[in-house]
Amino acid sequence: MDLTEGLPDLGALESHIGDCHRCALGDTRTRLVFGVGAPGAELMFVGEAPGKNEDLQGEPFVGAAGKLLDELLAGIGLSRSDVYIANIIKCRPPGNRDPERAEIETCTPFLEEQIRLIDPRVIVTLGNFATKYTLATDSGISRIHGRLFSVKGRKVVPVFHPAAALYTPSKKDVLAEDFQRIGVMLEGDECDEPVAAPGEAVAEMATGPGETAPGPPVDAPDAEGPGDEPEALRLF
Repeated sequence: MDLTEGLPDLGALESHIGDCHRCALGDTRTRLVFGVGAPGAELMFVGEAPGKNEDLQGEPFVGAAGKLLDELLAGIGLSRSDVYIANIIKCRPPGNRDPERAEIETCTPFLEEQIRLIDPRVIVTLGNFATKYTLATDSGISRIHGRLFSVKGRKVVPVFHPAAALYTPSKKDVLAEDFQRIGVMLEGDECDEPVAAPGEAVAEMATGPGETAPGPPVDAPDAEGPGDEPEALRLF
């Protein structure tokens, strides 16, 4: 079935993907990691790619990083059953290397269809790779984490990857703060209002009525230079 026709539900999409060997990753992975969570979730997380544990279990964000993600969700009154979790690509790259362009081009139409079917109010990108791809930006995660971007009607909030927070304890507190802001946004009316017109480089994060949170400092430790503020969302 042609994806341009649209599929009726996530089950049909998973069947359409099948035992995928559309790129070389199908020959090296153990299990394809489709995604997990509520089909109509208001909050969707997008990571980079499955790691070793995910490849073995066929579920995104398991192991220590997954446990931290569960704790962060619990901190805003949510669980995995309330959200949806997926990745840019669905098969583990050998040695956890970055996905290659051909792999991304092959796999992202499936993510696009997941987003269309789930229709989340907010997408949270986890880490540098998912953020740079989703927002079509060169800005590092340290520069733009915790800020709300609105492009083509979608709200996108970049945050540190949970694995990064495990390696750098100071990032765990920052990540927890960003999750609290996401919780406020989901509960408040401001989530239903456009933050920026399509194509405008504007970002905000509401922390309360009439307030916006400042962006992180430009000279954050793993910032990758000024870059360009996101102007377009590649996924839709």
